[in-house]
Amino acid sequence: MSEKFNELRKIQAESKLGGGEKRIAAQHEKGKLTARERIELLLDKGSFEEIGALVTHRSNLFGLDKMKFYGDGVVTGYGTVNGRLIYVFAQDFTVLGGSLAEAHAEKICRIMDLAMDNGAPVIGLNDSGGARIQEGVVSLGGYADIFYRNTQASGVVPQISAIMGPCAGGAVYSPALTDFIMMVENTSYMFVTGPNVVKTVTHEEVTSEELGGASAHASKSGVTHFTYQNEVACIEGIKTLLSYVPQNCEEDAPALPYEGGDESRPKLNDIVPDNSNQPYDMREVISEVVDEGTFNEVHRDFAENIVVGFARLGGKSIGVVANQPAFLAGVLDIKSSQKGARFVRFCDSFNIPLLVFEDVPGFLPGTDQEWNAIITNGAKLLYAFSEATVPRITVITRKAYGGAYDVMNSKHIGADMNFAWPSAEIAVMGAKGAAEIIFRKEIANAEDPEAKLAEKEKEYADNFANPYRAAARGYVDEVIIPEQTREKLIKAFKMLENKAVKLPKKKHGNIPL
Repeated sequence: MSEKFNELRKIQAESKLGGGEKRIAAQHEKGKLTARERIELLLDKGSFEEIGALVTHRSNLFGLDKMKFYGDGVVTGYGTVNGRLIYVFAQDFTVLGGSLAEAHAEKICRIMDLAMDNGAPVIGLNDSGGARIQEGVVSLGGYADIFYRNTQASGVVPQISAIMGPCAGGAVYSPALTDFIMMVENTSYMFVTGPNVVKTVTHEEVTSEELGGASAHASKSGVTHFTYQNEVACIEGIKTLLSYVPQNCEEDAPALPYEGGDESRPKLNDIVPDNSNQPYDMREVISEVVDEGTFNEVHRDFAENIVVGFARLGGKSIGVVANQPAFLAGVLDIKSSQKGARFVRFCDSFNIPLLVFEDVPGFLPGTDQEWNAIITNGAKLLYAFSEATVPRITVITRKAYGGAYDVMNSKHIGADMNFAWPSAEIAVMGAKGAAEIIFRKEIANAEDPEAKLAEKEKEYADNFANPYRAAARGYVDEVIIPEQTREKLIKAFKMLENKAVKLPKKKHGNIPL
């Protein structure tokens, strides 16, 4: 029996070597960790239990018959992060470039099935050259099996993808189907077709980094939600993100102990400028209202006219959506609508209450926006808020104009509470534009048209550029002094803790995609 024990120990040792010490060293030279090192950093010490360590590839064509690697290029298993169960797979680039084949895909599918059955998040650490060419259509089928499970798991358990190396072709669609994508600067990239194909087809010369690097996807495409300087920081980012989300759609996010005190924040009284056309940074408002140091921004470099992210308020996890007057005056456009809608739907899927800070002058005008479907894309954000059943509270800090007032979580589309600061301006449009339309003839016939316009602009502003008419109709629940905001929100969210909404019976809605 001892001989069999020794044989097993030898196999177990070999399975942990991946593609061998030389290839591990080559991975380190590129500034990259190995699959097992990444898992070790992610999970609580000693908690990892591997599944499928002795699986090997099945095809023996094109030289594969002379190779034998345990694990078939992916390390899979489960463990804990801060004591909470998670499932993880980490592709091993030292084994056949981390390429995906039949057994490799089956291992990932097994992990995803377990995650669904047991209600725990799935973390994918992607580092793969793509489909294993030697296995042909079997590799493609393996990708499809994973895509199907990504879709089935969507909204059931959180799914996070960390791109630790190349991710090309069909491989990019599994991360795209997950809830959040993280990328590492200079060592990871994502694209459907690589630089060589791009050059052949379009004659564009572009590097992998320019085409699909972390910076490009963080700022231009919005494909990635977070970027990090190195893999260690990326893994810490995964842990931070997990702390804000629940294990599955039937649970609440973990709450931290909180002892209430003086919740007044006088600094908020001076953030909004007297001049309504002067910008300010909405992040300052957010940081003053939420628990200190807890705001974890998502998509920071994409569609900067809207700010989204997770935070804690009174120790409890919330999702924050806020117009950003410091960028494009906080208007809604195609990208910001997409960004906001995606985040709202995630929060609603996983029982995370929504807090909205509103300062929006409307939708961005122009042919570019209209021809690229601002109507459809703006409707996505409207749909997402209207569909959400979690507690939803809006604070109007300044402008709430036109259709954008409706879209940004107004009472009319189901917001539970709507607060306004005295600086709030709730109207169909700005005073100047409104005066030019309403009093056009009077202004044109005046001896001094400019003075008449200024007079009528003031008249309109006095009537509408305030929160009191909306409050009189019940569209605003309370006009509050800014320093009271945090206290009011803590109490309101506490009141809404047991909110239950029964939706009409249906298979699913048809969001305007």
